[in-house]
Amino acid sequence: MSGIVEAARQRWLWLIVNIAAALPLVFTAWDYWRGDFIDPIDSFTIRTGQAAIILLLLTLAVSPLANLTGYRKLIGVRKSLGLWTFTYTVLHLLVFVGLEYGFSLDFILKDGLAKKPYIIVGSLALLIMVPLAITSTKYWMKRLGRNWKRLHKWVYAAGILAAIHYIWVVKIPVGKPTLYAVILAVLLIARLSPVRRFLANTGRRLRGGKSAKPKPVPTDA
Repeated sequence: MSGIVEAARQRWLWLIVNIAAALPLVFTAWDYWRGDFIDPIDSFTIRTGQAAIILLLLTLAVSPLANLTGYRKLIGVRKSLGLWTFTYTVLHLLVFVGLEYGFSLDFILKDGLAKKPYIIVGSLALLIMVPLAITSTKYWMKRLGRNWKRLHKWVYAAGILAAIHYIWVVKIPVGKPTLYAVILAVLLIARLSPVRRFLANTGRRLRGGKSAKPKPVPTDA
């Protein structure tokens, strides 16, 4: 028992992040069980999609926040956030192809893709995430070496495609999709080398540290 407590104490941030990431799924299941959904398919689609893009933004926010705060343990939850992003994205797709189109490829091609081209953009984002999720382990990090970082930079493309997908779905000039797109743009700009150095130096000064240059956090995701 003491071992479990000690493990929880050391990995408290990881536990909180994973529990929080699972909550949208838990609340969705609870609301469905209570019969609170007027249109379950629409509700499932919206909730899984929003959870996916929010978690993607949080994944991309880890490195800038670690640079600014100097709290390097944040890097330890980046993989979990990325895997949860992938999980909700897969669920989002399954709701579409399974519940809405009954896994009918012919129906999807004739009705879905013809009338809803934003599906193609969303599917491309998911396809990009597949190899990123598969290679998220330490085994693949060692096996791919420097290529691992190059591969995982494709998460930026996935983020851009996800933002375009969301804006295209909602079809309004302002609102959550636009807000998410702006946040994504800020997070991508934060990955530029001059901005990374600025965040690291600013964080050092705010924490009352010395003027020595802090080492910026790697931006693998």
